[in-house]
Amino acid sequence: MNELLAEAIGTFILILFGCGVNAGTSLNSSFSNKSSNSWMVGTLGWGFAVTLGVYASGQVSEAHINPAVTIGLLSNGQIEASLALKYLTGQIIGSFFGSLIVYFHYLPHWQKTEDKNIKLGVFATSPALSSKWSNFLSETIGTFALLFGLMFIGTNKFADGLNPIVVGGLVCAIGTSLGGTTGYAINPVRDFIPRLAHAILPIKGKGDSNWSYAWIPVFGPILGGILGVNTYEFLFNSSVSSTFILSSVVFLIIIVLTFFENRD
Repeated sequence: MNELLAEAIGTFILILFGCGVNAGTSLNSSFSNKSSNSWMVGTLGWGFAVTLGVYASGQVSEAHINPAVTIGLLSNGQIEASLALKYLTGQIIGSFFGSLIVYFHYLPHWQKTEDKNIKLGVFATSPALSSKWSNFLSETIGTFALLFGLMFIGTNKFADGLNPIVVGGLVCAIGTSLGGTTGYAINPVRDFIPRLAHAILPIKGKGDSNWSYAWIPVFGPILGGILGVNTYEFLFNSSVSSTFILSSVVFLIIIVLTFFENRD
């Protein structure tokens, strides 16, 4: 098995279980759709999805299953461009097929669910409050926390096979603490590729795929990933790269734009 296939399998499992828990907690006539616990079920479901995805691919690839991780590490020279391309290709393939299987698994439930926003929410994220730069900032911060967390998790020694569980716990923590604003995509292929599947698949009454928002859960996580990796290197290894300076400047600009966008 090569790295591309490993990343495809890992990302497939991520999307299958992640979008699957979205469907189970939101589509009508699904037993797991209980409004009182759907957010926590979703948060735990995505955490477990990440854990299992890492287990599935970690023996062959580095189990990124997220372009924000791949691009973040690429920006700091920790992986080569040729390997990053394999990872990204595998992630895209795995995400699409994971979305496809979720669609078929819940096939009779789509017609039982009238709300088009719920149907889109199975596949893609949406903001709780629509505020372009604030939403972008939320995705950046959430992914910064992911990559910064992954970097310091990597410095600790765990029993064999325990790392994926710790990473899944990190994702649960991000979802619980920071995810309420945008649904915490924190992964471009977790949002963009399932959103594309939503647009393509013949889901009755699905509405549009909200493409006007789609750039935010792509570029916000990429910025957050680059900033997370390079901030760690700056703080712990005294490495001041041009990438760190540039990503920090862009982050500060986003904060200013968020402030002015939300002034009373």
